[in-house]
Amino acid sequence: MTGSEVPPSFRLAYVPGVTPTKWVRIWNERLPDIPLKLVSVSAAEATEVLRSGGADAGFLRLPIDRTDFSAIPLYTETTVVVVPKDHVVAAVDEVSAADLADDIVLHPLDDTLDWERLPGRPANERPATTADAIELVAAGVGLLVVPQSLARLHHRKDLTYRPVIDAPESRVALSWPEDETTDLVEDFIGIVRGRTVNSSRGRSQAAAAEQPKDKRPDAGGGARRKPAAGKPAGSKPTAGKAAGRSTGKAAGKNPRSGSGGPKAGKRGKPRRRP
Repeated sequence: MTGSEVPPSFRLAYVPGVTPTKWVRIWNERLPDIPLKLVSVSAAEATEVLRSGGADAGFLRLPIDRTDFSAIPLYTETTVVVVPKDHVVAAVDEVSAADLADDIVLHPLDDTLDWERLPGRPANERPATTADAIELVAAGVGLLVVPQSLARLHHRKDLTYRPVIDAPESRVALSWPEDETTDLVEDFIGIVRGRTVNSSRGRSQAAAAEQPKDKRPDAGGGARRKPAAGKPAGSKPTAGKAAGRSTGKAAGKNPRSGSGGPKAGKRGKPRRRP
């Protein structure tokens, strides 16, 4: 991709309950010249926004059509039931789907949980959105089972929630059109996967490749020896000392023995001649 083809910004879609703040902050630190624009989308329209080019990538809930989209699963959420604070469920730490059998459990049209069998008793009508279902729970119409992030998103002082131990869980993934894996998408994948700035693919990797390499030592030299204390660098031993060391080594004896030069006279009384 040439410089003229790089889009002026990177558009990131996200569904309700997902908080992309951490990844956006890292993007702004690494790529300050490429603005990141957030696109809020509903769970139902997320894949269509990506398919139509309304966003370059997005955080959405699985499952999705893997024939057209690539996806990196990021985390799995706990499923909870939202109830009024005075409901009997509020008195326990967790519940099972069977514990909700006598209650009306709302099933909004934007529900993304993959139920084999819906818990509780069905309501007369399905709320259009999770936000609408929350209002009905507050009005005492029924209960609502959702991913925990949505319970937090729609928090109300008069409502609380508890984990449902055997309910299906919601998985959040980073997804993008498989045929549109651009350099900017690769950069964002690197951020989400926790790669460092030097190991990220795409533009970041190209920039790292342009950095000068560490200087290598001269071809003919190994590690340089440090000069002895008190002597300038590069000084050599005197010829006499060098010769003395050389002679001593060749003879295999201590140079003081005199084997390599004239013998010195011995001290003491001279011997008498017979």
